[in-house]
Amino acid sequence: MSQYFDIGDETLWNPSNGASRMFHRQVAVFEAELELPSGIGPMENDECQISPDTFEVFVNALLATHRRTSHAIWLALAEGFTATVLVLAERAGIKVDWALLGAAPEAGMADVQASTVTGLSAPAEAGACAAGLRKKARELGRRMPR
Repeated sequence: MSQYFDIGDETLWNPSNGASRMFHRQVAVFEAELELPSGIGPMENDECQISPDTFEVFVNALLATHRRTSHAIWLALAEGFTATVLVLAERAGIKVDWALLGAAPEAGMADVQASTVTGLSAPAEAGACAAGLRKKARELGRRMPR
């Protein structure tokens, strides 16, 4: 059994039911974190429609939030979800603003990891951050069935 994530009549992803359920639950978590709708609709009859305009805003807000944190746990928890979202965005022809990962955060840092030993952690170098996410998304994209 599998489920379909579509924009109109085009299938972007056709994961197993388990992967689909987990992804949908993570969508809800990140919608709450970003305080934005994702544009990823409910799963009905094994099909989920994605609203491209709303999804584009969500994707770029996710990247901006990713750039504003240096918290290792937050980044580890978000990396797989973010890579999956980037694959879907690419397949949907959505303009991903990769510059968000290369620029200094406009809103300042959030979720900064602090240690009594090392102090505050610095964010990853911008180019490395973008390159790492792009690599992860490319690798994942090869494994994600349409």
